[in-house]
Amino acid sequence: MAKHSHAQWSSRMTFVLAAAGSAVGLGNIWRFSYLVGDSGGAAFVLVYLACVALVGMPILLSEWMIGRRGQQNPIDSMVTLAKQSGVSKSWALIGFSGVLAGFLILSFYSVIGGWSLNYTLNAVTGTFTGQDADSIGDIFSNMLASPGTLLLWHSAFMLLVVGIVARGVTQGIESAVRSMMPALVILMLILAGYGMTTGHFGEALGFMFSPDWGALDGGVVLAAMGQAFFTLSLGMGIMMAYGSYLGEDVNLLSTARTVIIIDTAIALLAGLAIFPIVFANGMSAGEGPGLIFVTLPIAFGNMTGGIVLGLMFFLLLTFAALTSAISLLEPTVEMLEERTGLSRLTATVISGGAVWLLGVAALLSFNLWSEVLFLGLNIFDLLDTFTAKILLPLTGLGAIVFVAWCLKRQSVEKELGLSSTGIRVWNIIGRYIAPIGVIAVFIAGFI
Repeated sequence: MAKHSHAQWSSRMTFVLAAAGSAVGLGNIWRFSYLVGDSGGAAFVLVYLACVALVGMPILLSEWMIGRRGQQNPIDSMVTLAKQSGVSKSWALIGFSGVLAGFLILSFYSVIGGWSLNYTLNAVTGTFTGQDADSIGDIFSNMLASPGTLLLWHSAFMLLVVGIVARGVTQGIESAVRSMMPALVILMLILAGYGMTTGHFGEALGFMFSPDWGALDGGVVLAAMGQAFFTLSLGMGIMMAYGSYLGEDVNLLSTARTVIIIDTAIALLAGLAIFPIVFANGMSAGEGPGLIFVTLPIAFGNMTGGIVLGLMFFLLLTFAALTSAISLLEPTVEMLEERTGLSRLTATVISGGAVWLLGVAALLSFNLWSEVLFLGLNIFDLLDTFTAKILLPLTGLGAIVFVAWCLKRQSVEKELGLSSTGIRVWNIIGRYIAPIGVIAVFIAGFI
């Protein structure tokens, strides 16, 4: 293993919080729960967990292994391990595509994070109070139509991200996740507790957990596989970068299980917090992004204690967005810091500034540049589509194929602590099952 020349996590728990914080993002707050309710309830959950075990977890372990054995940024870790394994240095492209994916995703993710900050202020000031569906819809539409408003909140969100990442792994990322992750869980529990008082908690439980085996088909299985892949922050360079700060004393298998349990539990808890409120107000659960920024504000604006509940919800959303955003910026900062010799602060400011600039183009696609299209997509949708359908699957596929086929067996045995039987099982999953699953998701994205 290469000798590390950069920071290390102070403990396994802070690493778990950071990895879980990266995995828990805006999508967990609504998308996972919606998929559960719309795709077979408990039946979908079981399929999802199987997909996590057979596709998500092997790729997560592979990315951690690459980072920990390389002890450098994703690109240089791939170069080092390729050299050690006697294969082409072209495998460095996998590290590059991961760093690029994280960079591009953050550019538009920060725009949505800005929406969350804006709505937190709206909740505090009582903007939603007494508003009907049309008025709330106008608030959202007017925000998107205003370049100045979007620019202000996108900039504020990126300043928070840069401020955290610039302080480094221990003082910045660790300090942030140690406070934000517990706060996120506490806020979620309070909201779920409120959900129990609405009289519609049972309806939410049924929506999410009643098995409907008839709803399961090929499309649902692919959706579960895609969710298992994307919810763990795979293919973004994040887990390679985080793995590079990991000491040899941390057991990767048990740590991966812990991160997956936390990620899934928070996603399910989010559903139990959100859907009782939605059903209590006679609204639809299948609103996608509109559920957060249109449907829920209507409910908060017309319920007793809505200002407090709305504030807690959008604070929760902001915390989730921030823990993911700092992880998205880290691979680019680590690469720039190690490849140029720049200080941590300078590398973070340059990286954050570049992300912010691309984010400006993304936010303008909602208004001034709405007619600027590439392949029929505006800039925001193009960034989303290119990363989700191409970069993430290909990076994840490259990581698992490299570890399963190129990395020396002794290295894998040392990293995972597996017996000979365990290694055989790993080889079957890593060489065949997980790659086939990723390829299926990749192809499905274009059908």
